[in-house]
Amino acid sequence: MELLGKTTIDFIGKRNISFVISAIISIIGLIGVVQVGRGAANMGIDFSGGTAMQLKFSKPVDIAAARDALHKNGVAKADLQEIKDGNKLLVKMAGAAVGKPSEMVQVAFKKEFADNAFTVESSTEIGPSIGDKLRKDTLIAAVLSLMGIILYIAWRFDFQFGVGATCATLHDCPAMFAVFYLLNKEINLLFITAVLTIAGYSLTDTVVVFDRIRENLHKNLKGAMNTIFNDSINEVLSRTIVTSLTVFLAAASLFFFGGEVIHDFSLALLIGVLVGTYSSVFVASPIVVILENRALAKKAV
Repeated sequence: MELLGKTTIDFIGKRNISFVISAIISIIGLIGVVQVGRGAANMGIDFSGGTAMQLKFSKPVDIAAARDALHKNGVAKADLQEIKDGNKLLVKMAGAAVGKPSEMVQVAFKKEFADNAFTVESSTEIGPSIGDKLRKDTLIAAVLSLMGIILYIAWRFDFQFGVGATCATLHDCPAMFAVFYLLNKEINLLFITAVLTIAGYSLTDTVVVFDRIRENLHKNLKGAMNTIFNDSINEVLSRTIVTSLTVFLAAASLFFFGGEVIHDFSLALLIGVLVGTYSSVFVASPIVVILENRALAKKAV
């Protein structure tokens, strides 16, 4: 699908600007990653331990009244989230002791909302020690996954391309952490799933660009490296945008219509698609150009 037709954009010539933007994003993202490792970010109960309950009431319930009801009955630290469809309420209590909080919530609502019966649709309880282990194991799993991606690219192409793809992937993951950290969004297992999903998506997008670059390098070995890379990126630009737009629309439908449970997950996907597309063009390829030019300069000497 020729969305843009033939373009002649100088992507490589704008690499200094893109590197500065990427450096700022990556630094913020690394701060977010460190905070997650320390447990100092907005950690979900998956990593901090606690209790999450989803209640379905027979009548609409006012969230302020629900919060007051919990405070009156000794549940001071509770995060309440209204689910519009079906008179539902999500109650989260991070770091609370397992077993007692769910009972206290039910007792409080039965007492304060005697005329509004409810049922417990789901209840999840994770102890603090399990949450801490999950957080550490998740970070290890994420690092191992990224290392696998790096090794694949190094084998699939060559060292220069491997470095470019590695930098792009390592750019995308911290970028997602940066946005969630700045927005104070909850970091949970669904978010980590989205990060790894986008790492794979970004890799696929980068491989398509690299394939065209390698093909053109074989056709025009004596051409200027910047020109070959720019031509290659422009040739697959329509394909890149159409693919990214398709994935973006699918993630947007989840964001707007998927419900509260996967709202942050779909937000992470939306951010990741944009960042992954950007990095394939403005991060991975320019880095390979720099490395290839240095390799050619050494050969000339």
